[in-house]
Amino acid sequence: MATIEEKLQTLREETLAKLKTIKYENAKEMQDLRVSVLGKKGVLTEILKGMKDVSAEMRPIIGKHVNEARDVLNQAFEEAAALLEEQKVAAQLEKETVDVTLPGRRIPFGNRHVISQIREEIEDIFIGMGYQVVDGLEVESDYYNFERMNLPKDHPARDMQDTFYISEEILLRTHTSPVQARTMDAHDFSKGPLKMISPGRVFRRDTDDATHSHQFHQIEGLVVGKNISMADLQGTLQLIVQKMFGKDRVIRLRPSYFPFTEPSVEVDVSCFKCGGQGCNVCKQTGWIEIMGAGMVHPQVLEMSGVDSKKYSGFAFGLGQERVAMLRYGINDIRGFYQGDMRFAEQFK
Repeated sequence: MATIEEKLQTLREETLAKLKTIKYENAKEMQDLRVSVLGKKGVLTEILKGMKDVSAEMRPIIGKHVNEARDVLNQAFEEAAALLEEQKVAAQLEKETVDVTLPGRRIPFGNRHVISQIREEIEDIFIGMGYQVVDGLEVESDYYNFERMNLPKDHPARDMQDTFYISEEILLRTHTSPVQARTMDAHDFSKGPLKMISPGRVFRRDTDDATHSHQFHQIEGLVVGKNISMADLQGTLQLIVQKMFGKDRVIRLRPSYFPFTEPSVEVDVSCFKCGGQGCNVCKQTGWIEIMGAGMVHPQVLEMSGVDSKKYSGFAFGLGQERVAMLRYGINDIRGFYQGDMRFAEQFK
C-alpha cells in the first residue's frame, strides 16, 4: 500500500512541476506529457497494475487514492492548457498594435431580391383579402396546362405560347393556371367560395431581350363562388392597383380574348408618372397595360366538375417583373437574372 501511495505522490509532484516549465511555444510537450502520464500505456496505468498484489480489504482504499490522483492530474492539465492559451494571446497582443478606439467593421447585410419583394407584397395584399396562396408544379402535363384551360390540342391559341416540351404530354408550364385547375378539382364548393392566388415561375420559348425572357414570374388569381360578377372583378383589380401603385391610380378595362375567360379584358392603370397626361412611360396615352383578366369560361368550370349555371368566377394574371419594371423604372428585364450586385442593392 505504501509503495503505491508513494508512487502516486511522486507522479503528482513530478507532473505538476513539469507542467509549470512548459511554455506556449512548446504546447506539444504538454500533450506528450499527458499521454505519458494518463494514456493507456502511461505511468498511472503502470501503477494500477500493482493493484493485483493488494489485498481485497485494501483495494477500495487504494482505488480511492488512484481516482483522486487522476482527478488532480486531469484538472492540472486543463488549467495548464488554459494558461498556455492566455500566454499565446498575450504574446500576440504584444506584437500587434490594436487601436481599441477604432469603430468595428460593419458586416454587409443582404436583401431580398426585388422579384421576391414584389411577390411577398402582392401576397400580403391578397392574404388580407381572404385569399389563399397556392404553389404548384413547374413541370406539368399538357392536359392541365392547356386542355383544362379550354385549349384542346388543335386550338390555334396554343400558338400564343411557345412551349418547352419534355415529351409529347409533359412540359414546362407556360402559366400558373394549372394550379387553379388542380385547386378547383380539390375544393368543396358546398363549404364556401374559392379565393386563391398562384404565384410562381413559368417558361416560354422566347428570345431573351430587354422586354422578354424564356422564364419569368406570374401571379394568377381566381375567385369562384355564387353570384360572382364583372363588378367584383373590377373592384378587386382597382384595389390591387391602388395598393401597388398608389391610391390615386384608376383602371380601365378593354375588351380582349383569352381562351379560358369569357368575357376577357386587358387592364390598364393610369400612368403614375404623369397622372394620365401623357409621357414617355405611358407612350403619351396616359395609360399603362398591367394585366389580363376576365370571367372564368363556363367550360373551364365544368371540366372541374363545377356547375356553371350555379357558380361563376373571375380570374386575372400579372407578371411580377412587369410590376417591378413599372414601379422602379427598370428598362431591361435581364437585370433581374444576371446576379449583378449593383443592380440588386438598389432595392434594399
